Amino acid sequence: MTDSLRARRPEPTLERLLADLVPPPRFSEARLDNYVPDPAHPSQEQAKQLVSAFGASLGRPAPGGGLRALLRRRSAPARARGLYLDGGFGVGKTHLLTSLFHAVEGQRVYGTFVEYTDLVGALGFQRAVDLLGDSVLVCIDEFELDDPGDTLLMTRLIRELSDRGVAVAATSNTLPDALGEGRFAAQDFLREIQAMAERFEVLRIDGEDYRRRDGVREIAALPRTVVEGHAGSLDGATLDGFDELLVHLVTVHPSRYGALIDEVAAAHVTDVHGLSHHHDALRFVVLVDRLYDREVPVLLSAQGVGGGAGREGEPAVIEDLFSADLLRSGYRKKYFRALSRLASLARDGAEMVGTAERSAG
Repeated sequence: MTDSLRARRPEPTLERLLADLVPPPRFSEARLDNYVPDPAHPSQEQAKQLVSAFGASLGRPAPGGGLRALLRRRSAPARARGLYLDGGFGVGKTHLLTSLFHAVEGQRVYGTFVEYTDLVGALGFQRAVDLLGDSVLVCIDEFELDDPGDTLLMTRLIRELSDRGVAVAATSNTLPDALGEGRFAAQDFLREIQAMAERFEVLRIDGEDYRRRDGVREIAALPRTVVEGHAGSLDGATLDGFDELLVHLVTVHPSRYGALIDEVAAAHVTDVHGLSHHHDALRFVVLVDRLYDREVPVLLSAQGVGGGAGREGEPAVIEDLFSADLLRSGYRKKYFRALSRLASLARDGAEMVGTAERSAG
């Protein structure tokens, strides 16, 4: 019998939650050496050089050297440093942040903004600070400014860690084609961290979403019969109806979505339709992020498309996954990021089907 995500109720331990605070498998090989800046966007080369210099400075003792100098550095909060990389989707910010993680020695942690807020929710604020406070470096991917409560929580966390001498590096997404918005996001970030602003170096990275450079723009939908058939033929596959999956996600804390997809070879979801409410849409965004991090292909069918393809025999696409109101809301950056990532995962899923069909032929 094919497994399903809705049949899973993960109960990860504290050790497991902490062990997950590392770069995702998708970026396991990301290093500065294999980050290739786009010559059309000089800010990418500038960012590469800045990250290299920032990593080299961490742990470097003050003049005089030795353990005593290192301890002086650790006890002097004013010297704590931060790095903030701002830019649109797919310009290489996560690659650079992961490269920084690998370039630094000693204890360091890596997670998305949502993963840190979930960790604080699971552990409590002070315990989370104590667990993270011994790190040399804390990396925060996709810093978000759209939820006032979460933003306040994270800025307080950054302040507490910075005061302990922990270096913090963060990235943030801005909307594609929104001229000037990246700079406004950087200003918002600096305003939020206020007294710590002088400790952060800020750089805007321009460029085109690399997923779009690969031609991935639309979320491919397969016939439901194909999705169900492929799920039944693949070891480690899961198969869920979209509505049933959304109901199940309500019962699982978002901090456990990573454990929810443990050992999943490919996720199959049928009867996908548009979403118009934040509570369903935001949980689905977190699931898409974890699937993308783990490089789990996704095979989808659209509601109303059964055994056939799209119009006139063309492959179907899932349109309007998030309503126009959602895409205009304060959470629009999350939704646009999810659309980009889900299009990439659905492309991977469609390629799996093509490979299986060619092998059978």
